[in-house]
Amino acid sequence: MISPAILKKILHIVGPEHLVTNQEALVQYASDATELEYMPDAVAFPENSNQISQILRLATKAVFPVVPRGAGSGMSGGAIPVKGGLVIAMNRFDRILSIDQNNLICKVEPGVITAHLQEAVEKVGLFYPPDPASLNICTIGGNVAECAGGLRAVKYGVTRDYVLGLTVVLPTGEIIKTGVETMKGVAGYDLTRLITGSEGTLAVITAVTLRLLPKPTAHKTMMALFPDVSSAVRTVSDIIRNKIIPTILEFMDRQCLDCIRDEIDFSIPHEAGAMLLIEVDGDETLVELDAGRIKKICHQGAALKFKAASGKMEADSLWEGRRNISPSLYKLRPHKISEDVVIPRSRMPELVAFLDKQGHKYGLPVLCFGHAGDGNIHVNIMLDKDDFKEQKNVHILIKALFRKVIRMDGTITGEHGVGLTKAPYLEMEIPRAGLELMSRIKKSFDPSGILNPGKIFV
Repeated sequence: MISPAILKKILHIVGPEHLVTNQEALVQYASDATELEYMPDAVAFPENSNQISQILRLATKAVFPVVPRGAGSGMSGGAIPVKGGLVIAMNRFDRILSIDQNNLICKVEPGVITAHLQEAVEKVGLFYPPDPASLNICTIGGNVAECAGGLRAVKYGVTRDYVLGLTVVLPTGEIIKTGVETMKGVAGYDLTRLITGSEGTLAVITAVTLRLLPKPTAHKTMMALFPDVSSAVRTVSDIIRNKIIPTILEFMDRQCLDCIRDEIDFSIPHEAGAMLLIEVDGDETLVELDAGRIKKICHQGAALKFKAASGKMEADSLWEGRRNISPSLYKLRPHKISEDVVIPRSRMPELVAFLDKQGHKYGLPVLCFGHAGDGNIHVNIMLDKDDFKEQKNVHILIKALFRKVIRMDGTITGEHGVGLTKAPYLEMEIPRAGLELMSRIKKSFDPSGILNPGKIFV
């Protein structure tokens, strides 16, 4: 609990209109997309690095938790104040500071919504590729903190591949700049990479320098339906083996197709066991050439149906199925737990078959969709949280999933982060010596342990 005397000092730093202590108003900062809920003592809305520095110096001295927060769209509980304390909401850090067309970089504050940045740079013929599913609400700061991925990662990589430099406030109050504004730079340890993906446990990000690309001149969307997962995955490998790297290469299993069949305006044959959604971009001539080659590869891979969009309207129709997956799954159960594991592409059929058996064993629907191009599969376990047996079984199933993924040389999280929900399982992937090294790094940044406590480490 933050004392009234400390709250008065915070109020003096940010101003009375930028500090919230009302219980009703605090509720919206108590949760994220996991729907777990822990109430903070207060929420502050600072406007600059200096105000954050003052708050963190105060927190380190008085030892109360501080949790940085963007849009709260995270899937692993990273922004939840599990130990109460103060939430620092970054809403007022919402400016695009500059777009440098000559050097292909931009500088933004962490509260900028990802889609807004994409729109701004595309107006001047540039391109910011990372596109998490929540891009219309999530913020750049949250993307950097979680190292967000998205649909285009198979070709363009993830957020860390575009972060050149950061301005951050350390838990002890120092304001530092990391990284560079150039395409190269190897001076000292790479603090930019260390802080990117650290889930708000090492520093509070107040500005980000990002690398941009020229905007592709054309793109084309395609859909292919296959009799089973194995033929779809073989086709994914065949596409890439033929030196075609699609912008997007998405996958859905049979159960997902069953859920969306009545929600979309194109027919899905009942014998279809998997769908691929594919998009290529680049020069117009090359796009058409690659689309023709992909069509041929899909037919050679036993595709039951193939469709290439002739324009934006048809492309939107094909993407409708992908957009409808998550809401459609609730036909099966009222609640969902989503895990985002990554495995070698070629072993996707093995994992889907394993999950099908586990689902039958524990009486829970388990559906798979996700980014086939990079092996990042979203495993969705449907359950009724009011059913004690299902609640117990889902945790057994998750542990079995993670064991299987590690045995397959995969990872238990590809883009959702560790946060709160995956922390108990982290030692399955990272040996104790590795976790202890991470703990020492955390302590060197945050000697009083005030910044986003309870995350990553248990």
